Amino acid sequence: MAVKTITIDMEAYTLLAHRKETGQSFSQVIKTHFGRQPTAAGFRRVLNGVSVEEDTLKIMERQVNDRRVSPARASRR
Repeated sequence: MAVKTITIDMEAYTLLAHRKETGQSFSQVIKTHFGRQPTAAGFRRVLNGVSVEEDTLKIMERQVNDRRVSPARASRR
């Protein structure tokens, strides 16, 4: 596996370290918090074959779209 070395300031390191759990690498923390986010389309693929009302899916998709306009923010530590 290829690796890259990055430089971050102490404040960024502290924030990252606070998110890190025992046995977890910094790479895993970064991927967890900044990796690809789920979408309504992806959720629909997962639900393929499961009986869910179309109106329910539309409401869920609207919720996801609303978050794009006003995303939830993680609390600051």
